[in-house]
Amino acid sequence: MIAAVTTIATATNDPGWPPLGLLVGAVRRRIKQAVDVRARAVGLSPQQFWVLVSLAETEGPSLGSLAARQHMDAPTASRVLTTLVRRGFARIATNPSDRRRAVLALTPRGRALATRVQPIAVAVRAAVEQGFGPEEKTRLRASLTRMLENLERFDPRESEARTPRALRRVAGERAGR
Repeated sequence: MIAAVTTIATATNDPGWPPLGLLVGAVRRRIKQAVDVRARAVGLSPQQFWVLVSLAETEGPSLGSLAARQHMDAPTASRVLTTLVRRGFARIATNPSDRRRAVLALTPRGRALATRVQPIAVAVRAAVEQGFGPEEKTRLRASLTRMLENLERFDPRESEARTPRALRRVAGERAGR
């Protein structure tokens, strides 16, 4: 089994370039490090930071759509949200048009903090995308989405929040569809 994996890994690597998974992991770690320093300065973990930003950028999402947007499993999203609720930054309300559905929102205190951290999110996102043209960003997003879909097929035990369907739904929301 190990020999087969090694053969596949060797066959898929371009000579002179690190494996794609290694690069993706390095980028993820570097983004997390950049956010960690800045989030801790305002008393948040990186996960709390991104969930707070997401709540500021979306109108009344459900826990499922928040998890999908953040590419988190639902239990992790729930744990992060519970911490933000406990700290008075977020609240869970009933959807007025569908009383069975809960919607998430920032409290006034959370909105004030989001106003402080949103420029940080914008700066981190700009740093990540610096030097990429519109076509390059489109191709990179498509490639990264394909990697996520590949991994979903490789390990189908992933939660609903990480399925290709959920990712396409979130991508459609971002595109205004």
